[in-house]
Amino acid sequence: MADNLERPERLQVMLNEEEFAALDTWRFDKRMPSRAAAVRELLRRGLAAEGFLHADSGTRSGDFGLLNGEQHARKTKPSEG
Repeated sequence: MADNLERPERLQVMLNEEEFAALDTWRFDKRMPSRAAAVRELLRRGLAAEGFLHADSGTRSGDFGLLNGEQHARKTKPSEG
């Protein structure tokens, strides 16, 4: 299916080398046509997943790495949000 959606908004995401490599590996494994398409698909999957994370007070953007295995957020049930 062709993606004809207008996308006037831009989102910049900073990744370290390991995170960037993980994104590209996933993208190529899933045969995604672009990094942007891969990121949109991962966002779609994340938003559709059960439960979600609430950031603890005082957390910074850098506290949420893709591969560091640490989470500074708590998982809650969808009904709590």
